[in-house]
Amino acid sequence: MTKSELRNIYLEKRRNFAADDLVTKSHRIAGHFFENCELSAVRNLHCFIPITKFHEIDTAFIYERIWRHFPQIQTVVPRVDLESGDIVHVVYTHLTKLVENKWGIREPANGDLVDAAEIDLVIVPLLCFDTRGNRIGYGNGFYDRFLSKCRQDCVKIGLSYFPPVAKIVDAREHDVRLDFCVTPDLVFEFGTKKDAAEL
Repeated sequence: MTKSELRNIYLEKRRNFAADDLVTKSHRIAGHFFENCELSAVRNLHCFIPITKFHEIDTAFIYERIWRHFPQIQTVVPRVDLESGDIVHVVYTHLTKLVENKWGIREPANGDLVDAAEIDLVIVPLLCFDTRGNRIGYGNGFYDRFLSKCRQDCVKIGLSYFPPVAKIVDAREHDVRLDFCVTPDLVFEFGTKKDAAEL
């Protein structure tokens, strides 16, 4: 199926989740993330703040644990630059004040900026992904532009409530693919690595 078709399907799937399901699945995803991701070399970790109205995965289970147990890692979150239409990357701590932008997305009111080239690991939001590591977002291109500016060795990890679809038929060869995707039950690896590791 195409990106547009899959986007509609998976937005609807999310809308049908009960609140308890969202919490349970988010917690399991976070557990698998820490069980399977090597963080010793990570200094700057980019993590999205969930959009509640879209039933996004609750990444607080990840970044709050980073704050508690990995003090050497600096957490960075996105903020939309309304002039350029791109996202900038703001240091995020438990003291950071969040405000809602014009789309109702929570983002830091202020804070130090980090260049994309300094980020070692990106936790990527998505609606669905395929078995080659292609992802579908909301169609605005914010993350596509951001990921294209990251270093080649920057690790890109998607989080998904759902297993992969077989193929996104209109994915392009120059799209930036995920290195891994963490779901409530499996961690998928792409490229030359094995396709999936059952947990």
